[in-house]
Order: sequence, then structure tokens, then C-alpha cells
Amino acid sequence: MLLIEEKYKSIAKLLLSSGTCPRCVLRFCCVGSSAPYRLPYKNLADELQKFLSNDGDIAPPSKKVRLGDSEECRSETEITRDTDVNEAPQTCNLCLGILQHLCSTEFVKQIFHKVQSAGYEFQDFVFSVSLPPQLLVRESVFTRMAVVKALDKITDDDFVTHFPWPPSTPKTTCQVIDIQCNHASVFVAGRYNKYSRTLPQTPWVIDGERKMESSVEELITEQLMTVFQADSFNFSSSGREDVDVRTLGRGRPFAIELVNPHRVRVTEQVMKDLQQKINGTDKIKVRDLQIVTREALAHMKEGEEEKTKCYSALIWTEKTIRKEDVEFLNDIKELKILQKTPLRVLHRRPLASRPRIIHTMKSEYMDEHHFRLYLKTQAGTYIKEFAHGDFGRTVPNIGSMMKTTADILELDVESVDVDWPPALED
Repeated sequence: MLLIEEKYKSIAKLLLSSGTCPRCVLRFCCVGSSAPYRLPYKNLADELQKFLSNDGDIAPPSKKVRLGDSEECRSETEITRDTDVNEAPQTCNLCLGILQHLCSTEFVKQIFHKVQSAGYEFQDFVFSVSLPPQLLVRESVFTRMAVVKALDKITDDDFVTHFPWPPSTPKTTCQVIDIQCNHASVFVAGRYNKYSRTLPQTPWVIDGERKMESSVEELITEQLMTVFQADSFNFSSSGREDVDVRTLGRGRPFAIELVNPHRVRVTEQVMKDLQQKINGTDKIKVRDLQIVTREALAHMKEGEEEKTKCYSALIWTEKTIRKEDVEFLNDIKELKILQKTPLRVLHRRPLASRPRIIHTMKSEYMDEHHFRLYLKTQAGTYIKEFAHGDFGRTVPNIGSMMKTTADILELDVESVDVDWPPALED
């Protein structure tokens, strides 16, 4: 049955006579069941004709209706013109032909072929349609408030002139521009060590010119992109180190979003092989490489400001120093400092003053102008600026506390205290 209530009979007559296709008639008569819409076009037109001519007392359609029974779109418009109501135009004035010409078996086969030939691995799918914005105007799909405001600003005469109802017959039919297949992103996480002092974390490009031949990001993602056959990727990590800073210890947590991957059924052994291939260089090493969920990425981001990080720094001082000149640093605990955005990153970060905490320090005297300093700090602390002061933008700093000019010659990240992703057995 069409399931159209008797009270909608006059509406159905008006719509059909004005050039509305039978499926749109069902929509605007509040038919929520999918069964009538799946009827072949001829059957649906016949059932609608019976409803309009026999006071709604109609026999139910055959229960053996299948999508494959639908006729070609070419004949569907001919059927519309064969109804007893006023002759309908070729293209529906509400759906612009979408429900007339894009419901045939041939079009469904076209979509099926596109999906099959795209080469994706998948178990289920979501079918979505991007409709022309003109449909919203023709169907008045606006919020109540928007409609009320619009009606307050227009006279009755202007409304009738510019917004005739039913809508006028379109001169062209909607055409399918493209059928696209996309897979949900896959997220891969792990931890990386960086052993080179000439390797940036991400590609270093200034004014279109590449400054370094590679990066941590590229060395990791090159293998992943090949295996997962993704279109692109997004790299993120728990903080970042400068190009001349090594990352040691258990490494820095990172995550990579692989966008529109074609291959997604990846075993643990494949991930181990991937990790081994990535580790075929002396510049970086990765561990705990694994597939994670999008929601799990929040654990990594939480550590950027809330966790602690440990560093070792080789410090140079302008004045001559003795062992006792640096021993006082060992006794300083929970030192509060204030850091303005460093000059070296001011071009890409907003100007702000950020309070940071130096939890502990331990010094190792080396010679008259050098000592090694081990620090445990709040995540987000600029260690280089804490050493030299950045022209007074970080206070206090090592130079001001030792009453000399100080600078960092070498800096290593010893640990990033973020317990994510979960450790895996080697």
C-alpha cells in the first residue's frame, strides 16, 4: 500500500498535477515507510492513480517487489505522462529528477562497479549523497526562525511573485557529477628516537626552498603510506624538538592519521615488519608501532602541557667557573619561571607569557667554561631560552642566576613522561 492518509489526498493531487514525481508526492504526504518508494516506477504511478481516483480504497501491491524489478529511467517519465491527472513534465519540480532518473538498476550497478574497482578493503559502508543546494530552496527546508524572519521582511505580493507554489518546472535535470569512494582514516601510533642533530621533525621549507633533505615525519610515513596505500597523512606528536636536538630514552610519542587508506587489514606481524623497515636508518628508531583509535589520540595531547620532560644540556659560560659555582643548582626545586614566546618561534606562535616550572636540576662540572645540566621540567618549557635568557624574555635563567652569559651547546631530550601508546613486546 502507498500508506498515504486520506487527508493528504488533495495535496497529492496538487503535487502530481503540478509536475511532481510520484516519489516526491509520497515524501510530501508524510509517507515514512521505505516500501512504497522501492516500487518500480510504473507500479508506483499506477498505485498513486488508484488512490486519487478510488477514494483511497486500493489493493496492496505485490509483495515480491525488488530493486531489480524497476524499469529504466527512460520509461519512467513516459509513465508519469500516462496518469489520469494533468500531464506531468519530464523533470520533477521538487527533486529535479533525482528520484526519477537515479533509482534504476543500471545506476545502482554503476555505483557497485565504482566501489569494486576502487580497490578498498572494507566490511561495511555508508552511502551518502551530496544534493544540489537548489533543492533546499524548492522544498523550503529552513529553520522556523529563518522562515519567520524572511516572511516579516516581504510583502504578500512580492512573495507570490518571487516564490510561486508549486515551484516552476526546471529546464534541466540533475546529473551525477562524480561517484567518489573514501575510507575512514586509520591511525598509527608509536614512539620515536632521533639520533641526528641535522634532522628536523617535519619537513623544513622556507620560502619554497627545502633546507634539509629529510625529516622524522618523512622517514616514518614513507613506509606507512606504501603499506596502507593512503592518499595523504597528518603527523602529530607529544611536543617537538629542534633540528639540533636529539630525542633519547624511550622516545617521543607520535601519531599519524592515514587519510583514505585502501588497505586496512594489517596484522601485528605486518606492523612489526613495518617498524623494522623504518628502523633501517641510523637517524631514527621507532618502537611500539601499532594501530590505535581516533579517541586514543587524546592521551598523547594531554601530555603536551600536563606531563614532565627530562633533558640533558651541555652549558657554556662566558666567565671561568669552578665546580662549586654550579653545585647550587642541585638544591633548587620547583623553580617558577616566566617565558615570553621565544624570538626564534615568534613568527609561527602568538606572543604570550607562559609560567613554567623547573622541577629539579643536577649539574656535572666539566671544565672552566662547561658543565652538563640535567633538568626535569614542566612540558612546554623552552630549555634553550632558560639557559641564555632570550634577551631577558625568560626570567630567571641560568645566566642570570650564575651572573654570567650562558648558552647551550648541545641538548638532548632524555624522556617524555607520557605513558602512551601502550608498550609492546619486542
